[in-house]
Amino acid sequence: MKPSSFARVKPEDLRINPFHTIGEGWMLITAGTAEDFNTMTANWGALGVLWGKPVALCFVRPSRHTFDYLNRSACFTLSFFDESHRAILDYCGTHSGRRVNKVAETGLKPIVTAEGGIAFEQARLILVCRRLYAQDIDPRLFSDPSTLGHYEHSDYHRMFVGEVVECLVAERGLHEGRRPARDGRDVPSDRK
Repeated sequence: MKPSSFARVKPEDLRINPFHTIGEGWMLITAGTAEDFNTMTANWGALGVLWGKPVALCFVRPSRHTFDYLNRSACFTLSFFDESHRAILDYCGTHSGRRVNKVAETGLKPIVTAEGGIAFEQARLILVCRRLYAQDIDPRLFSDPSTLGHYEHSDYHRMFVGEVVECLVAERGLHEGRRPARDGRDVPSDRK
């Protein structure tokens, strides 16, 4: 399915708080093809500008099933949801795609973006990223030793940097006198 119910916007036109959107709202990181992909929940990441491009950073441990998909894919997506979809995010963060079909179990509806990324119809905001760079976290470079507490099993994340090449905001609610906010939330049409 194509993402026809989304409006394409420029990344620099988004007005989101990344600390809340990523850290509190969570996201699904998805990589692969329409025939074979995996998704996982994450709440570590960043948005910004690097090498003169709008970028998204995500961090994935090698033990995660999505890790192999990210390494093989030229593209990945970050999908953000309304709070009403928290159960989907919980499920995708606590179950491995090696053992379960997350799409079948949660009712997620995959879509293929113009850039070939796999995302989900239920999302309010989708960032499609072309992979630019990947690097493993090196524990020798931590300035604050307390950070090592996140790695009791020495399972250090790999950082993936992607250029945001497509930014999609859900249009649902338009026919009900609502318009999508620049951060993907629905707001009343009379608000500017």
